[in-house]
Amino acid sequence: MSAAPEAPARSPRQVVGAYVALTKPRVIELLLITTIPAMLLAARGLPPLWLIACTLAGGTLAAGSANALNCYVDADIDAVMKRTGARPLAQNAIPPRNALIFGVVLGVVSFGFLWITTNLMSAVFAVLTILFYIFVYTLVLKRRTSQNIIWGGMAGCMPVIIGWSAVTGTVGWPALAMFGVIFFWTPPHTWALAMKFKEDYARAGVPMLPVVATAQQVTRQIVIYSWITVLCTLLLAPVAGWIYLAVAVASGVWFAVFAHRLHGVVRRGGSTNTMKFFHMSNLYLMLVFCGLAVDAVIGLPALGWPF
Repeated sequence: MSAAPEAPARSPRQVVGAYVALTKPRVIELLLITTIPAMLLAARGLPPLWLIACTLAGGTLAAGSANALNCYVDADIDAVMKRTGARPLAQNAIPPRNALIFGVVLGVVSFGFLWITTNLMSAVFAVLTILFYIFVYTLVLKRRTSQNIIWGGMAGCMPVIIGWSAVTGTVGWPALAMFGVIFFWTPPHTWALAMKFKEDYARAGVPMLPVVATAQQVTRQIVIYSWITVLCTLLLAPVAGWIYLAVAVASGVWFAVFAHRLHGVVRRGGSTNTMKFFHMSNLYLMLVFCGLAVDAVIGLPALGWPF
């Protein structure tokens, strides 16, 4: 049996870059998009800047931990997928054992940091998010069911819960409504990406919905989940103002219409650019949460029930 190939010599800068890449910085952008508005809404204005900075720093460490551990567990998948073939473990840029230790250390540090700078509740939520993402999504759901991203996406919803609890020490229903927005937004967002890289997932043996269902069935689900997402954004109207409601309705109609167009093209047998919907869904989520943030900072009277 031949020995495993040795990792090529790398400069300190390349090594640091590889460890940073393990944390998937672009994925962490969701943390910034959703955590700050959740904190602003919880405070009904601008909370202390140090609290925002500490919550984002601790949340970034937790997300980095989850992503690094995900890379460790999914190293075999990443190595055979074109989309992920450049990741550090797929390129043998970091020893797997080091990646595992790095991920665990980030998780421990995130817990301690959030406990000291925010509160124990936020720290516990961060750790639970890491554990859920690794043990429930990565190890159980991802390779076994086409429903993987529906339930596994719950981990990506937790930044709003962490942000809200960092300000209030509790979990109010607006935080749960924001959780719902991200929960229902995640499947259509991810399925659009998976449609583009369907062959990649099939090669890796990951039963993403586009791998096991027809394109028409997938886009129908995208339409359904898109509408549910839009309806969830309206649940926040009673605690927000007219600015948020206007943004949520306008961007929601745009999002839903785009989903319908995607389904219509597929149903007619036309060629689709699912990545356009993928990027558009990122913009949609940003618009909704930015509208929420602006409303919270301006401090206009909440609409209340009925609206």
